[in-house]
Amino acid sequence: MYSDDDLTVLDIDVDLANPLDQIPAIEDESEVQKPNPDLMLAILDSQDVQQRMMATRAFCELQDDRAIPHLIRLLSDACPLVRVSAAYALGRNPSKDAVEPLVKQYDEDWNGYVRKGVVWALGNCRDRRSLPTLITAVRTDIPAVRLWAASALAQMTSVGYDVVVAAVAPLIEALRQDPVAAIRSNAAWALGQLCRELPSNVIYATAIDALIESFAEDSDVGVREDAKSAMLKLGDIRGLQVIEELEQEGLLWEHGKESWD
Repeated sequence: MYSDDDLTVLDIDVDLANPLDQIPAIEDESEVQKPNPDLMLAILDSQDVQQRMMATRAFCELQDDRAIPHLIRLLSDACPLVRVSAAYALGRNPSKDAVEPLVKQYDEDWNGYVRKGVVWALGNCRDRRSLPTLITAVRTDIPAVRLWAASALAQMTSVGYDVVVAAVAPLIEALRQDPVAAIRSNAAWALGQLCRELPSNVIYATAIDALIESFAEDSDVGVREDAKSAMLKLGDIRGLQVIEELEQEGLLWEHGKESWD
């Protein structure tokens, strides 16, 4: 869906940090910690891009409903650093009014940092209208956006049973197929969160199958550990049994190897 050129904007190897770190500090640490909300509101409409950037970044820390209409408008700002700050600020100040503008910006924005911030904000909005965009993001976007989309889908637990069910399939796909281990790990964690809201039905069983498969077969130790952790927290009997059996096999193999050595 997105060009490989996006990888020059957003690199999975360096983007685990907050992209807002790329934006200069407001002035000093005390102002970063406690920006004045009235002052920041006043300059959200500034003609100066640096002023707008400073104000939108401030609302990544502040919660103030008065800022929401301004932040929605700033999602389409000409400056990508303003747009990414507006997206994160709306994640900090989630609003039902912001969902459709966030979805629209995701569909239109070429900048990977902005799409990543939009995905995070959509997850925090906990709204069923976010689901199609989050599914698209976890399936088709660049790696760092897929990473956060997997986590954002876990936020759907409070939205409704039908939404939880719809989120399970793309997470299973990510857990089984995504080439990036960190994304598979996030998918394992997210499946564990969603399964807490599911009855013991075929959908739940399919998710557990995927977690068991990852624990047993994934090439990455971190993914295996996250799949194991998800099953342990769920207390799933079948999952616990497989964990015990595989770990016993591992201990026996290690013991046999030591004896052979």
